[in-house]
Amino acid sequence: MEQLTEVTVQPIDLAAWAPYALEVQAVAFGLSAEEVAVRLHIVGRHALQPGVLALGALAGGRLVGFGYGMPNQRTHWWSTVIEPHLEARGYGDWLDDVFAVTELHVLPEYQGRGLGTSLIRSLCRRSGQPRSILSAIDAETPARRLYRALGYRDLARAVRFPATDRPYAVMGADLPLRDPDR
Repeated sequence: MEQLTEVTVQPIDLAAWAPYALEVQAVAFGLSAEEVAVRLHIVGRHALQPGVLALGALAGGRLVGFGYGMPNQRTHWWSTVIEPHLEARGYGDWLDDVFAVTELHVLPEYQGRGLGTSLIRSLCRRSGQPRSILSAIDAETPARRLYRALGYRDLARAVRFPATDRPYAVMGADLPLRDPDR
């Protein structure tokens, strides 16, 4: 894995950086302009949540990756969608005392060099929570391989979120995350 010395990972003001973060997400995740507009509003709401943590990866002042998350609340929309899936598999307690990694995206030209690892490990380390939970496309992707290498395991699969046809997996890990290089 090639390390990036020209990139710095630092806390960012999620509300102020949201338009740039959505540009990264649009490229990394293949979002349309309409999807970006909807998500920009959602990120703005997330920026106001208690305990939200946001990190940016900057190269020459340009945002090339970002991640953010917050302590999970059962009343959050995401939690209400995944709760029946977790409850059905005996993992309902994973909605409490857990840091939810909400978004994590890196521009394609910066992927595979440890940036996603740095972002998620730093977010989780700063969270103060004993566990972390996230959702990822339910396919064998580089992201899923990264999450497994860090200690995440599948809690529920084939989870369907409204307005998407893609199935997702909900994954959880005890903190601190594993070092994937060990």
